[in-house]
Amino acid sequence: MQTLLNLDLNLFFAFNNLAGNSDAAGTIVFFAEYLAYILVVAFLVLLVVSQKTLREKITIAVSAFLSAAIARVIVTEIIRHFIHRPRPFLTHQVHQLIVESSYSFPSGHATFFFAFSTAVYMYNKKSGTWFLIGSTIVCLARVAAGVHYPSDILGGAILGAATAWTTVRYAMPIIQKIFSRVQA
Repeated sequence: MQTLLNLDLNLFFAFNNLAGNSDAAGTIVFFAEYLAYILVVAFLVLLVVSQKTLREKITIAVSAFLSAAIARVIVTEIIRHFIHRPRPFLTHQVHQLIVESSYSFPSGHATFFFAFSTAVYMYNKKSGTWFLIGSTIVCLARVAAGVHYPSDILGGAILGAATAWTTVRYAMPIIQKIFSRVQA
């Protein structure tokens, strides 16, 4: 167990040392804070211009945002209620580029964006792959910015992906069935 904790801390410092470079700091903050908004806007634009039917577009949007909301608001907060892992900047001397005040594990950004991207992936592999790459960049930048350990990101990514899979596989058919009854 100590070996894994040491690996986590060593990886954290490898990424966080990038933030010590003033040239890289702005790029890290951009990816950690603003790329997330670009991903959501890109998703909406791609959805609008896609050749899918309106019903398919609504299904994909509801799946992505519902998965992300469940992952971030419910799953993350339940876990943080029991696991009180302090942020790296509270326990180590780090290059902190972003201010955060909640617990570190699991990463809320990772659970949100990996749920979101996994849901997209389940409907469109090509677009989903790009969103997963974007989500990874956001999350690794948050490690570099000093607000998460790599294990916070990995835990959030796994939880987010599992939440999306469960939502798309089990909740969406129920929602679609209810929606089709209301329309009938």
